[in-house]
Amino acid sequence: MSTIEFSQLLVSNEEYLKPFAVTLTRDNESAKDLLQETFYRALANQEKYYVGTNIKAWLYTIMRNIFINNYRRKSKQKTVFDNSPNDFLLDSKQAVITNDAIANLQMKEIQQALHQLPEIFKNPFLLYFDGYKYNEIAEILKEPLGTIKSRIHFARKLLKEQLSRF
Repeated sequence: MSTIEFSQLLVSNEEYLKPFAVTLTRDNESAKDLLQETFYRALANQEKYYVGTNIKAWLYTIMRNIFINNYRRKSKQKTVFDNSPNDFLLDSKQAVITNDAIANLQMKEIQQALHQLPEIFKNPFLLYFDGYKYNEIAEILKEPLGTIKSRIHFARKLLKEQLSRF
């Protein structure tokens, strides 16, 4: 198939590709760019197209892959544009400095809330928090499995109420 025939085949399928591009991008300008990139890639890879293959499916696949690759690239980039007159680019992956004092205070509050739990809920919850499985906790405390699950559930609920601001 000659390049001219292939180009005409691409143009004849443009009306099917436009709505798909708009669906993917949800923006007319981005959809036009995606369509143009799809045609470019199709022309660049014309030798990979075999006569008789469903051209629409081939073009849809190219378009979808371009969209996915662009989306992944943008999500990794994470650059924020500042609209101030200086037009700075802010990198959102800047180092974060933790405040150890706040973290220590929060940890103390969490520990206080744990120690204020009634013993019936605190023991199973602490064992669960230490990594024991429900059935192991039931054997250690010599209680039915359902009872242990319910006590851990209520311990979580009580802690969530006490520590609602975290």
